[in-house]
Amino acid sequence: MGFMGDRSTLLETGRFVRADSDEAKAMDTQARRTGVVPPGTAPTGTQTTGTGSGDGVLTDAATEAALADAVNEAVSDAELEARYRPAAEGGDPGAMSVLGALLLRRGDLDGAEPHLRGATAAGDRAAANNLGVLLLQRGYADEAAGWWRVAAVAGSAPAAHALGRHYRERGDEPAAEYWLRQAAESGHALGAYALADLLEHRGDPGAGPWLRAAAEQGHREAAYRLARHLRAKNPAEAEQWYRQAAARGHRRAALHLGTLLEARGELKEAGRWYLTSAKQGEARAACALGFLLRDAGDEEGAASWWLRAAGEGDGNAANALGALHAARGETQTAERWYRAAMDAGDDNGAYNLGLLCAAQDRIQQAEQWYRRAAYAGHREAANALAILLLQAGDAAGAEPWFSKAAEAGSVDAAFNLGILFASRDEDRSALKWYERAAAAGHTDAALQVGIALVRDGEERAAERHLRCAAGGGSAEAAFRLASLLESLQPPPEPVALGESHAERTESEEWYERAAEQGHRRAQVRVGMLAAGRGELGAAARWYREAAEAGSRNGAFNLGLLLAREGSEPEAALWWTRAAVAGHGRAALRLALLAARHGDLTEGQKWCARAVELGPAEVGERAARLSAALAEELTA
Repeated sequence: MGFMGDRSTLLETGRFVRADSDEAKAMDTQARRTGVVPPGTAPTGTQTTGTGSGDGVLTDAATEAALADAVNEAVSDAELEARYRPAAEGGDPGAMSVLGALLLRRGDLDGAEPHLRGATAAGDRAAANNLGVLLLQRGYADEAAGWWRVAAVAGSAPAAHALGRHYRERGDEPAAEYWLRQAAESGHALGAYALADLLEHRGDPGAGPWLRAAAEQGHREAAYRLARHLRAKNPAEAEQWYRQAAARGHRRAALHLGTLLEARGELKEAGRWYLTSAKQGEARAACALGFLLRDAGDEEGAASWWLRAAGEGDGNAANALGALHAARGETQTAERWYRAAMDAGDDNGAYNLGLLCAAQDRIQQAEQWYRRAAYAGHREAANALAILLLQAGDAAGAEPWFSKAAEAGSVDAAFNLGILFASRDEDRSALKWYERAAAAGHTDAALQVGIALVRDGEERAAERHLRCAAGGGSAEAAFRLASLLESLQPPPEPVALGESHAERTESEEWYERAAEQGHRRAQVRVGMLAAGRGELGAAARWYREAAEAGSRNGAFNLGLLLAREGSEPEAALWWTRAAVAGHGRAALRLALLAARHGDLTEGQKWCARAVELGPAEVGERAARLSAALAEELTA
């Protein structure tokens, strides 16, 4: 088991999902201030009723346009105030509305209130809206709601939005929905977003269109949440919305966009978005950027971003730092970072502490950390704990932890349960768990299922599992698949004199794959097939590889080839190795060789060994030879 701390846990733990984002909170704050122009922005919030006024007085629309022109001309607040104060003091409703909004924006509530009340009394709906904002800031929420209602009834979408937010905060969802819908249907982006949020909160599928409406008007949080809605069913469109939100400065959208790009291998662009998000304070992006840098070979750069993320409370980054120091042998520093991860609420920290202790043979401490993580629901910790218990001889204690881990989705635990049941000869239960692990792609489990199916005579089903295991890199599965295919194919036609040998079969290809992975029996079989085609050099090479790896059959067959070529002394050496390892035919060959050279005592010794090892026909021949040698010795 290796040390944890990889990027995969970012998504698996669900820490990308946050119910109330900072962006949403910021939007809520802005919504409560609807109608007030934020510093440095166009004064679109100072909406007016649109009603005309007497001769010589600017209309509300004209006032709004003039104010926008003033901002576009970079007119200062002081100049703006000087421009509108005379008209406001002269009783012009539009000027009073603009001046009140300006003072409210500045935080001069006492100065703003009389102008806003005066404009409101004259029927200016924007002033009524802003008066509600002012009263809310003074702590008079109910009075604020009254003025928002006045403005909303007069057609102010920002006021309807503020009123809807007011009712939602008080738990009156029907009233909240009514006013938020009024704002949303008037084309108000914040109203559309707030309505979508309300509908989504209660599981209403009607939230999606309103999220889209807000996103299309430039609402970046709506674009982000719309992308999350679309990610599973329409990844391409989701990416477009992530891009829009990220381009508008949404740091979590930049993080998710980086994740999407990394998943499809576009690492350079992914890194740029991670960097953008990380610089905006997103710890998870800093952590992900660290993994990209580590994979690119920049370990120091990775560590710097992990430090930054861990300092902001990211447990995954702390785990990554722990793994980095553990790999360097700096166990004390690794332990400190794993503890930091654990303190940040990341259960991988306790699991990694268990791994660290187990690597140092601190088994009792390892068990304690595994238990802590396992009780918190960490499936691999439960599997590791079960392994420790099994190694200590507590199979009864291990089984429930294996079961818990397997039911939680640990493929290794499912496989280990199969091994546990097989050790008790409970083959049916073992097969059930092997099949579950095999279905999840566990190579060794697929091999065990294949073996069981071959034993039960279900060759075609076995072939499918053996192919999966062999394709996953199992040399044993490749060998068994080759043996199965060889048994299923019709016997080859005899090759007539002068004809070339048939092409290699699929079974031979699998034998060769297993042989190249060092499988000794496969090497012997490939050598036999090569010898059958007359390729004695290739046969000798495969026999030698198997023999040097400890295969007694390989040693015996290599001895046969060498003896055929006249290298009898070297053949005897390989037969001796095979006979000592328990090969009866090799012992018989040595007995015959000794008899031919007149060494009758040595011949009898190897005859006795051949009788002992068998098989039966070899034992019978060895017994006859031994009797003949005994007659020679007594003659």
